[in-house]
Amino acid sequence: MKSFKGITTGAVIGAVTGMIIAPQLSKNAKKKIRKSGRMIRDTAEDLMDSMKMWSK
Repeated sequence: MKSFKGITTGAVIGAVTGMIIAPQLSKNAKKKIRKSGRMIRDTAEDLMDSMKMWSK
């Protein structure tokens, strides 16, 4: 449960940082950040699903 708190806290900090920095970036940079964010989210979801199946 501690690792979940850490992951959540990191995600919130990253989101806030992104909101502060994003207005200064170009459209291409914003597009790359969104794409990377989706990839990270998908990977995290896959990892969580694997952990759930492994713990059963």
